[in-house]
Amino acid sequence: MAGFNKMGVILLAASLGFMFLQLCSATRYYDFVLKETNFTRLCSTKSILTVNGSFPGPTIKVHKGETIYVNVHNQGLYGVTIHWHGVKQPRNPWSDGPENITQCPIQPGSSFTYEVVFSNEEGTLWWHAHSDWTRATIHGAIVILPAAGTKYPFAAPHAQHPIILGSWFKSDVMEVINSALATGADPNISDAFTINGQPGDLYSCSKASTYRLKVDYGKTYMLRIINAVMNEEQFFAIANHTLTVVTQDAAYIKPITTSYIMITPGQTMDVLVTANQPRSHYYMASSAYADGIVPFNNSTTTAILQYRGNYSTPSTIPLPNLPIYNDTTAADSFTALVKSLASKAHPISVPTKITTRIYMTIAINERICPNASCAGPDNNYIAASLNNISFETPSIDILQAYYGGINGVFEGNFPSNPPHFYNFTGDYDNSTIYPTFGAKVKFIKYGEGVEIIFQGTNLIAPENHPMHLHGFSFYVIGTGYGNFNATESPKTYNLVDPPEVNTVGVPKNGWTTIRFLADNPGVWFMHCHLERHSSWGMDTVIIVRNGNTTKSKLRPPPAHMPPCSKS
Repeated sequence: MAGFNKMGVILLAASLGFMFLQLCSATRYYDFVLKETNFTRLCSTKSILTVNGSFPGPTIKVHKGETIYVNVHNQGLYGVTIHWHGVKQPRNPWSDGPENITQCPIQPGSSFTYEVVFSNEEGTLWWHAHSDWTRATIHGAIVILPAAGTKYPFAAPHAQHPIILGSWFKSDVMEVINSALATGADPNISDAFTINGQPGDLYSCSKASTYRLKVDYGKTYMLRIINAVMNEEQFFAIANHTLTVVTQDAAYIKPITTSYIMITPGQTMDVLVTANQPRSHYYMASSAYADGIVPFNNSTTTAILQYRGNYSTPSTIPLPNLPIYNDTTAADSFTALVKSLASKAHPISVPTKITTRIYMTIAINERICPNASCAGPDNNYIAASLNNISFETPSIDILQAYYGGINGVFEGNFPSNPPHFYNFTGDYDNSTIYPTFGAKVKFIKYGEGVEIIFQGTNLIAPENHPMHLHGFSFYVIGTGYGNFNATESPKTYNLVDPPEVNTVGVPKNGWTTIRFLADNPGVWFMHCHLERHSSWGMDTVIIVRNGNTTKSKLRPPPAHMPPCSKS
């Protein structure tokens, strides 16, 4: 009996010790169930793919530097992957998520557990599907709070709320893009924009479900704004209220006081709003910024900022004065204000020794259509490219092929310069209308200081391009219109407090220069976050080779990765 009691004490102590470790560990666990769910919007009901039956999906909350595990159970109709947008995933591209780049899709009836490793991100990021156009309905917020024992570089807000800007299609989104790719045409535009899944009062059959954010007079709120819209940059504002922007892409910036923001697909911003107006209802609203010639959704989504208290409900709710859809001056004026906080507590480190320089053109192209029977320009298919290479996604993921030495999946010859130099932003050269097609990647040595100059072109349909790089944040050190000039343009570079972001809008017929240190070994996708452009091939892959130490080498794969088969 004494032996039994002794053993019981040992087991109890071990159990308590395990519980203590669990409580103290910086690890969280989530379950995502992908399934079809009926939703009614714009007077009609349709089935959409969701996570846990909600649209948008659940919010993930972590503290800076934590690791989470997300077990994704696919009960849907087709293969899907999940991407943790803006999370650098040090040495761990196995859980980054882009389909057939770092993994093959999670097939219906199967599961996969993502290990999401946070490092120096602090603020708001987001997660979304990364398979075809499934991100239209599969997305949600990631809230990254300061690490224990630290605080915001501003007064803590009274409360925090995700504000997710999205797109709603009456049609099935997979049919929209599949039809466009089959015919060569531009995909149909969305039928509405949404705020937290609701179109708002200005759309049919939508007033009863408009999203309402209830506030107390005198309190300050943090709005964690995410642009999950499929194909349009967005203006956003709140009637009669001032916005103070304090972070972009989970990095602190010098506070910007403004009446509106311009946010591209993929970007996130944390905005402080003080409820200091007479108690009433006020519209928050978002509409497109569109500087191109292609069709776009020119409608406005609304939500209601609703003060608590006793007052008469207004007969008319004021709308904010959003810039008109093609107000490039308004878009540029806001973007130019974004500077890193660059404080002692939140320092930056802009690479000054550049050992890898890439000059990368961005273009809309054509792909020859048999019998000239397609619905794109010149009766061809629409295509898109970087350095005149239109990316073709392989059937086996590139990470598996790279790690396992599988030949024939990709080519390692993505060029550091465009194949032809001409007046990129003027009359285009016919030799670049038809790109090369393939899965070409760019190899970079570990530890290189990298500079990429994105050069917009005037080919077919020029517009702003939100370029996103997985696995890194980068510094936006310069931007301008026209062709980049190797002598004059660098004179305008900001190396003191450039914004540190993961997605940047390259201006229509202009250029943007970014820098980063290649300190994250692995396979990392780069693409335009306008979804139709990515579908057409405006993508590439950067492979950062292993360094010489264990901590500078790619981690080995987890025990189970989704097998590669037709999705």
